[in-house]
Amino acid sequence: MRIGELAARVGTTTRALRFYETRGLLGARRAANGYRDYREDDVRLLHEIAALRELGFSLDETRPFVDCLRAGHATGDRCADSIAVYQRKLAEVDGCLQRLNELRATLETKLAEATQRRWAHPCMINQTEDKP
Repeated sequence: MRIGELAARVGTTTRALRFYETRGLLGARRAANGYRDYREDDVRLLHEIAALRELGFSLDETRPFVDCLRAGHATGDRCADSIAVYQRKLAEVDGCLQRLNELRATLETKLAEATQRRWAHPCMINQTEDKP
């Protein structure tokens, strides 16, 4: 299939496909007329890339999954390198969650302190006065 048909089937642009090709994630064969020619395997490969990108993986992080599919595996995560990427990504997410939990705890403390101060010493800035 040609590049436009592939782009339509996977819901992306021809420009994105050309970019993937320059990054080595997609390999087009050339027809006699010089047009790029793609196979059904490329559709599956691009769906894998899209699914991983939805999970927050960078293009470079998708490479082991692409390589695993190209090696003939039914899924891109059957290979050790793919599993290692999952593990790194999970550790990254855990780190983000820890930082967010720490931030949340700090904000809860600050809110509780501010609420106590407000009741002890009300602020007059946002209060309106009745004027004659």
